[in-house]
Amino acid sequence: MVEKAPGLLTLLSGGLISGMVTNWFEASATFKKCTVEKVSFILLCLLDLTLSVVAVSMGFKEINPVMSFLIGIPVLLLLVKLAIPILIAWLIPGRLLWPSIVLLGLVTVWNIKEILVFFFWS
Repeated sequence: MVEKAPGLLTLLSGGLISGMVTNWFEASATFKKCTVEKVSFILLCLLDLTLSVVAVSMGFKEINPVMSFLIGIPVLLLLVKLAIPILIAWLIPGRLLWPSIVLLGLVTVWNIKEILVFFFWS
């Protein structure tokens, strides 16, 4: 006998995936538990967005073709670089955000270094 695959509504309202948050209300509960990790993730995404816009306005060329396209469309840029990270932080448990937080931190430090080198030595 073939079982029917669960629909999106079933996934959002029930706990079909063990260990994962599959309910909007449960997601809000994990946001309260892991606030530091989630706010750090969102702030680093916002800082990355700000540094990208500052660098492009200083004359840097965006190497990432997707970001290069998005910089020309500010509303879409905000959607991708701010709204999506907020949604990710809402749905993903905080402990699973640590690798992203570390990588975003490294990228942010690199971007700040590049802007400072350009600013002081050009």
